[in-house]
Amino acid sequence: MSGLAVYPGSFDPPTLGHLSVVDQGLALFDRLVVAVAHNSAKASLFTPGERVAMLREALAGRDQARVEVDSFEGLLVTYARSRGATAILRGLRGALDFEYEFQMALFNRHLEPGLQSVYLMTDHRWLYISSTIVKEVAAHGADIEALVPASAARALAEKFRKV
Repeated sequence: MSGLAVYPGSFDPPTLGHLSVVDQGLALFDRLVVAVAHNSAKASLFTPGERVAMLREALAGRDQARVEVDSFEGLLVTYARSRGATAILRGLRGALDFEYEFQMALFNRHLEPGLQSVYLMTDHRWLYISSTIVKEVAAHGADIEALVPASAARALAEKFRKV
């Protein structure tokens, strides 16, 4: 595949599963925008700016001409159209993810018929990881350093030291 894909998510915090999807996406697309979604109706542990900073640090070793970190508010298809994307990239861990993603893909296709949805499975080592679980175990002092990039591990440690 060629062109630009947008990989959206809350990334609250980013995990190694997210980075696995980024690496696979870079193997398929010329360029990839990792887009942090800002949803004021959803309670997030980290601000959009903090999530962008964690991702930028975590992705610093990738080809910076091919991967970019950004944030957006509003409809994903509107953002993707504004960036000139040809595809939305999403990661899957299992059947429950698929049910939700399938519904979203159909609705996005309704809104923007030319925008394709592409799904990739994260590496098998990260199938059980979610940002929600990582936050929960980090809040209780468990070691999460093998599950998240170093930038996220530091940010989680700092965030829960303040609580």
